[in-house]
Amino acid sequence: MEHWVASYGGLALFTLLMFGIVGLPVPDETLLVFCGYLIYKGQINPIGTWLGAAGGSTCGITCSYLIGRTVGSGLIHSRLGRFVHITDDRVRLVHDWFNRIGHWALLVGYYVPGLRHFTAIVAGTSRLEYRSFAVFAYTGAVLWVSSFLMLGYFFGDNWERMFETVHHHLMTASIVAGVAIVAYVLVRWMMRRRESAATEKH
Repeated sequence: MEHWVASYGGLALFTLLMFGIVGLPVPDETLLVFCGYLIYKGQINPIGTWLGAAGGSTCGITCSYLIGRTVGSGLIHSRLGRFVHITDDRVRLVHDWFNRIGHWALLVGYYVPGLRHFTAIVAGTSRLEYRSFAVFAYTGAVLWVSSFLMLGYFFGDNWERMFETVHHHLMTASIVAGVAIVAYVLVRWMMRRRESAATEKH
């Protein structure tokens, strides 16, 4: 992939990031930092590279959103959706959550490995309005692409060592955030169970 990017620049980066954000196993951050290094070395055009990266990211996240709007919505009303107890009321709760604070998950999710396409699919499945989705998801794409390209550019020959450090911290933060979210959901679920039980007694 690095050889392909070095040869075809922004076009290759556009294609790889688009498929990577949809969910294929593409090392997105590594490619971006490597491209920043190639810009530092003067081997690829910075503007074309940035445009290719930003375009691929926005196209990929949009595809994930559309998958949620079509396939995800279909699964909700299928036998599988009923089996896992996904109801319209629960979908509406997710939609309301996105309207309140979930937008930020679309923006910050770029920096959490494995979360980028997931948040977009959930946003699509919950029928989040496209305008709201686009504002946060596309802003996140631009910030994510720019930050990792600059990382490779400014650290030059030390890009690999610096990227390993950044990636390690991102993974640690992702695990902590995941545990916190699971704990929050469990606590909320237990509180609702207790409230329902108390209501039934009365």
